[in-house]
Amino acid sequence: MLARLRPLFPYLRRYWKHFAWGGIAVILYNSLKVLIPIIIGSAVDDLKHGVSERVIMMHAARLLAVAATSGVFLYISRQVLIGASREIEYDLRNDLFANLERQSASFYQTHRTGDIMARTTNDLSAVRQLLGPAIMYSANTIFFTAVALPVMFRISPRLTLFAFFPLPFASLLVQQFGAHINRRFERIQAMFSDISSKAQENFSGARLIRAFAQENAEIASFETANLEYIDRSLHLVRLMAMLWPTLEFVLGLSLMITLLVGGHEVLLGHISAGDFAEYLVYMVQLTFPMIAVGWVVNLFQRGIASVVRIDELLQQQPEISDQSTPRLQSGSITGDIEFRNLTFAYTPDGPIVLHDINLRIPAGSSLAIVGPTGSGKTTLVNLIPRTYDASPGSVMIDGSPIRELPLETLRNQIGVVPQETFLFSDSLAHNVSFGVPSATQQEIEDAASIAHIRNEILEFPKGFATLVGERGITLSGGQKQRTAIARAVIRNPRILILDDALASVDTYTEEQILAGLKSVMEGRTTILISHRISTARNADQIAVLVEGRIAERGTHEELLERGGYYTRLYEKQQLEEELAVAQ
Repeated sequence: MLARLRPLFPYLRRYWKHFAWGGIAVILYNSLKVLIPIIIGSAVDDLKHGVSERVIMMHAARLLAVAATSGVFLYISRQVLIGASREIEYDLRNDLFANLERQSASFYQTHRTGDIMARTTNDLSAVRQLLGPAIMYSANTIFFTAVALPVMFRISPRLTLFAFFPLPFASLLVQQFGAHINRRFERIQAMFSDISSKAQENFSGARLIRAFAQENAEIASFETANLEYIDRSLHLVRLMAMLWPTLEFVLGLSLMITLLVGGHEVLLGHISAGDFAEYLVYMVQLTFPMIAVGWVVNLFQRGIASVVRIDELLQQQPEISDQSTPRLQSGSITGDIEFRNLTFAYTPDGPIVLHDINLRIPAGSSLAIVGPTGSGKTTLVNLIPRTYDASPGSVMIDGSPIRELPLETLRNQIGVVPQETFLFSDSLAHNVSFGVPSATQQEIEDAASIAHIRNEILEFPKGFATLVGERGITLSGGQKQRTAIARAVIRNPRILILDDALASVDTYTEEQILAGLKSVMEGRTTILISHRISTARNADQIAVLVEGRIAERGTHEELLERGGYYTRLYEKQQLEEELAVAQ
């Protein structure tokens, strides 16, 4: 068990003072609690011999004082230990989120969002209960038993032997039940991850589900998964329902033996009535801690299972990082990009996506990349910000291998408008200034003007303060793309990458955006991926990618003269425009 809890050791060391003070409070609480039966036993013996009301009041006052003082230490122990568990939960959540933020794109292609959310919520809660209530109640049970047992043994060794005879059976029951609880809880958490993933996918794909009229089918599918989750949970509930009554029966059996044997000891004169009363109070005081063992075992088993699940995420190392690589001087870059004999596949044994790419984009120049769908255009530009890593030395920035440049320096100098636009559920102003939190309102509006969306935003009731909804659901496709363009422009990057960023706008808006970008592109390295010749034609050079290879390269006029793929694409689009005008 300690091996599985090892991931928590750094956090426990960080808050060792909390646990130390909590441990002291637990010891003091139980040291005082053990006095209560002694006071009661003494009062019973005094009653037997006849005492004044003043003596009874003294016993009552002593009992009240001890109970009140022990209550203070109980409060301190709860405050400190439960507080420490909350602090560790806070640190764990931050560390987990930070590690997830560092992960490469490939991580999120192999891990479901719902499963990650389940581990960062449900599992973290289980770990907190392990470090708080489970530790606190375990400490109370251990210390009180350790303090009370010698006193009980002093009263009557024979009675203690008989009274505690059933307790090893309780320990065996707890051990057996605990193993089953752990397995069943792991199955429950796995099912909870499945449900979370399904819910997340349905919420994200709500439009698609409605478009295909699959609401009822998805509701039925979710209900099936939910029923499976309930079924697994009920299996655990049934197990816990058996554990608690069984423990109560064993403890009840122990009390019965105490009454029979203890009463016999009193009748024989081996112990006094006060001693017997004291012993019974000790047994009653031990009842709740012993019953709580079942609950604590449940918390421990759940917590241990959750620690393993959380540690799996914490141990994930990003495939792309600065670790163990030489670094160039941090600072700005000029933006000279070169691909040297680049051949790339997403996985070592996967299909080759790019074949022997040799291409140089001088700093401050523009390159347009055209080609059929699936030819590797997006893959090629994703290698520049190291969204994916190419083989060493195959991608160069300013004449040096890209891996020798710190990721933060590299990515701070790149503005990307991805093929699939993502907007946060926030205001338009915050979405535009996402990469530059310190941007002024004027800078935000200037970037929006370049992207040709400023006037549309100002027409909204709240202007730039308008909330766009999750993933920008309240905006059209063109508005989302132009907002993303503004977000890239406001960064004032040395390298600007537009990955089919004008696909969702009409040709008139495209001309307006390109006119606005013309001044922005001056002095910057700009890469435009497009299916439209109108977007590519004014670039300094154009590369045609076909099946992962550079089939043609040159200026617009040079490529038209060659009569290849680019010429055929140009003629096709010209014909489409003429037909559109004719209609």
